Formats: sequence, structure tokens, C-alpha cells
Amino acid sequence: MEGGSFGAGRAGAALDPVSFARRPQTLLRVASWVFSIAVFGPIVNEGYVNADSGPELRCVFNGNAGACRFGVALGLGAFLACSCFLLLDVRFQQISSVRDRRRAVLLDLGFSGLWSFLWFVGFCFLTNQWQRTAPGPGTAQAGDAARAVITFSFFSILSWVALTVKALQRFRLGTDMSLFATEQLGAGAGQTYPGYPVGSGVEGTDTYQSPPFTETLDTSPKGYQVPAY
Repeated sequence: MEGGSFGAGRAGAALDPVSFARRPQTLLRVASWVFSIAVFGPIVNEGYVNADSGPELRCVFNGNAGACRFGVALGLGAFLACSCFLLLDVRFQQISSVRDRRRAVLLDLGFSGLWSFLWFVGFCFLTNQWQRTAPGPGTAQAGDAARAVITFSFFSILSWVALTVKALQRFRLGTDMSLFATEQLGAGAGQTYPGYPVGSGVEGTDTYQSPPFTETLDTSPKGYQVPAY
């Protein structure tokens, strides 16, 4: 892939499914996709337990409903983003415009960096709330789910940071301009043009020929005599 446009080969080339599945970027996206399910899934299923004082449900993370909502939103956003970016990776080699490829890589870079930061915040927030959670029957029942959420939040930090690094590497690869037609990129400022073709109909003076009638005209016609006075 190196030497291509932003880490991809020639536009319109066929995609090899085996090599695509073995790419580190693809493996990281699949891992991040699985980690996101492991975060919002346990919160949705077991993140709300019965309160000790009544039948109402409360968040297992210290009863803070904001912690559960934040974990679900973070995991669900990562799940959808991984799905969309995975489809973009499949279609990336079919993008012929250099500008569109650059925008796609910048979008990947910006989103991956943002979600890495949010995963770090979420990990710290959930860990802090779990440490403040008072022990009880509901806490003991959902304890494994809470610890799984915190664990996979940490793993998500690593996977999204790795995706950010991969996107930065793709952006630094730049563009191999020879892979694209000049009409797609536009004429450059320093582009040279061929000179005027030889033999295009404009002839030089050395090719001039005399007219076909080269006989000199006789100023005195035959049979006519000048009278003498």
C-alpha cells in the first residue's frame, strides 16, 4: 500500500478481501467494534439494579444515572462509528478524487483522536463512580458487569489510540500524483506545454518556389516594326 494515495493503491483497483482483512487497521476497527459492544451491552442488560430502599432501579455505578448514560452513549457511538469507517475502508480504494481521500483520512484522524480522549474520560469517570459505590445485594449482583465495562473501556482507549496513529500515518503518506489523471487534479501552476508542432502548415521562406511561368515577356511582338521618323 505504500507509495499510493493516503495508504491506498490505484483508484478503481480490485480489492483483495484476504489482504484487507489482515490489515492492522481493519483488525483494530473490528476489535474496537467488539469492545464497544462489551461496554454498552452490560450497562443496558445489568447496569440498573434495584435500590435497597425500594423497587426503583438505579445505576450500578454509585447510583449515578449520568454514568450509565455516558457509558451507553460512548459505546453505542463507537459501535456506529466503527461500522461506518469499516465501510469507508472498503470503498476507500474506489475514491478517485485526491481531495475526497484527504477529507476521509482527516475525518478518520479527527474522530479517532476525539473518541480516544472520550474513552479516557469515560474510563476515569466509571472507575471513580465504581469505587464510590456502596456494597449491597444489587451491587454484588451486577459487580461483574460493572468491572467488565471498566475493563473494556480501558481496552478501547488502546484500540482507538492505535487507530489515531494509523490514520496519522496514512495522512503523512501523502499522495502519489502519478496514480491519477491530470484532468482530475487540474493543471498545475508550473505545468509546461509542448511547443508548436513542425510541419503544421506554416512554411518557412526557404520552401518558397518560383512561379511555374518563368519565361520573360518579349516587349516587341513579332511582325511589328517600329517606324522610323
